Amino acid sequence: MNTMKIIDPKTTPRFDFHQFIVGAVAPRPIAFVSTIDKDGNANLAPYSFFNAFSSNPPILVFSSNRRVADNTTKDTLANVRETGEAVINAVNYNIVRQMAVASVQFPKGTNEFEKSGLTPIPSDLVKPYRVKESPIHMECKVKDVITLGDKGGAGHLILCEMLRMHIDENVLDERGRIDPHKLDLMGRLGRAYYVRASGSAIHTIAQAVEKIAIGYDQLPEGVRHSKIFTGNNIGQLAGLLKLPQKEEYLALKETDARVQKILASANPKDGLQQYAKEILDENDEQRMLAAQIAWLAENSLD
Repeated sequence: MNTMKIIDPKTTPRFDFHQFIVGAVAPRPIAFVSTIDKDGNANLAPYSFFNAFSSNPPILVFSSNRRVADNTTKDTLANVRETGEAVINAVNYNIVRQMAVASVQFPKGTNEFEKSGLTPIPSDLVKPYRVKESPIHMECKVKDVITLGDKGGAGHLILCEMLRMHIDENVLDERGRIDPHKLDLMGRLGRAYYVRASGSAIHTIAQAVEKIAIGYDQLPEGVRHSKIFTGNNIGQLAGLLKLPQKEEYLALKETDARVQKILASANPKDGLQQYAKEILDENDEQRMLAAQIAWLAENSLD
């Protein structure tokens, strides 16, 4: 068993604990928040303590935390309290370095649009600008600001109701849905680490949640305690909606040449589990075939 390091929030130095929590709770989406102050001065800043919490009504929440080093607050917090409006822009790979420039602690009153080279464009329903180069803009009214503490690192939860969303049509697929590969979002990890959510980083995990799966407890003991199947493989099998039927997996003895070859080997059980694992790793849509082979491994002498 791995040795676990114990981290106590009450005794761990504040900066160190901050790094542990942002490293552990990751990847996080990035809210690139545009606001204005009461005099109309623009501000743009990224926040990774961010997510969507409701679709009806559409509620987005981000946290503008007190700075850990000196316990000061950010212009965004003052602006949303003054004006009650914000635009949350998505951060994709194409603008992530410009976003990083906007995260610099410039003096109050600095226009981060100008510093980052990003283009402000008018919103439809709120006064803060949208970021032209961002693929998604969400115009918001601030519903509430919830203060979580008064020390460095304490958050201010800013609850925003989305009034309108703008999506670049270039990131949509043929069905009009967002294509994650085209959107190419960036996520925040701990320290200076980011993750790019496109290409091989994206995985499709098909699991019906409204239908009852067979579950881990219905797997044969040899599958549950296999040294060949990974936890993900076991999860794929446990997520099946029905058990393999005996006549189906026994029929593989006659119809599948590789099964026949494995059954003639010195260790058919391991060989069949390895065959099932390869199917699971290569094509999740063939989970039932893999299950039939895995169940056959438990009954290979029948």
